[in-house]
Amino acid sequence: MNIDFPPPSKGTYNNAGSSRRLASYLEHEDMEHMEQGIYTEGFFNLTEENLYKSQVVRDIDSNKAQLLKMDAKFYPIHVSPSEKELKAMGNTEQEQAEAMKRYIREVVIPEYAKNFNKGLLAEDIKFYGKIHFDRDRSDNKNNMHCHLIVSRKDQSNKIKLSPLTNHKNTKKGSVMGGFDRTNLFQNAEKGFDKLFNYDRQLTESFEYYNTMKNGSITDQLKMQERQLTHEKENNFANSQTFNTANIQSVNQENKENVNLPNLGLSSTLGLFTPDVSNQDKEQVPMKRKNIKPKRGLKK
Repeated sequence: MNIDFPPPSKGTYNNAGSSRRLASYLEHEDMEHMEQGIYTEGFFNLTEENLYKSQVVRDIDSNKAQLLKMDAKFYPIHVSPSEKELKAMGNTEQEQAEAMKRYIREVVIPEYAKNFNKGLLAEDIKFYGKIHFDRDRSDNKNNMHCHLIVSRKDQSNKIKLSPLTNHKNTKKGSVMGGFDRTNLFQNAEKGFDKLFNYDRQLTESFEYYNTMKNGSITDQLKMQERQLTHEKENNFANSQTFNTANIQSVNQENKENVNLPNLGLSSTLGLFTPDVSNQDKEQVPMKRKNIKPKRGLKK
C-alpha cells in the first residue's frame, strides 16, 4: 500500500489558499465517466457519502482559524493499493471502492489521528475523500486509488495538525506531539493486512522497500538474508503441503481399493487368470472300468 503526501505547489496542490482548485481537479474523472455511463463515486468523509464539491470546499476553507495567509490550510494525501492488494479488496470496481472507503475510515484516518500524539480520534479529523479509477501513466488495469483532502485544523477548529512536520513524538518546544510518517505507513499497512486478511510477502512490505532504498549497506544485507530465509521457509511449507496432499490422495485410493467387492483375481490380473468356476463345471470325473483279470492257459 503506497501512501504519500504530495508537496505543496503553485498549481493543483497549492494549499495556502482555497481547496476549490484541488476539489475541481478530483471531479474531472466523473465528467468523463458520466458521459460514458461508467460508475462514479462522489466525495465521502467518516460518516457520509456522495457529497458535493461545494460542501467540501466550504468546510475545508472555513476551518482555518488563526492560520496566516501563507500557512497551509489543508493537505492532500494519496492512497494507492497494488494490483495484488486490489484483488484482495474485491472483484469489481464498486466492491473495491467500498473496501477502500472502509479502509480509509477504519484504518488510515484513525492511524493518522493517533500519530499526532495528542489523544485525537478519527472523529477529530476533518477530511474528504474521492475515489479515482484511472491512474495516469499506469499499465495496471486495476488501478483504483483514493485522494484525500485533510484540513490543517481539527474538527473543533482549534488544534493545528501538520503531517509534514519533521518533529516526532516531541514533548517540549513549540511543536508538541509531532508526526512520524514512517510509523503511519507501517501501521496502515498492518491494518490493511488485518482488515482484508492479506498475506503480505516480505518484499511487498514498506519495511523492505524503505530499507532497500534508505537503509545502510549493513541493514540492506540483513534484509536480503531475511528475504532468503522467508523464501526457503515458503518453499518448505509449499513442499510439505504438496506431500500432505499426495499422502491423502494415496490413502484415499487405498481406501477405495479395500472397499471394492470381491470379484476374484480376474478383476486385478485380467486375462492372465483363468476362470476357475467354468473349468470346474466342464471337468466331469471319469468312471473307472472294472478290468477282469485274464485267466491263465489250461495245460
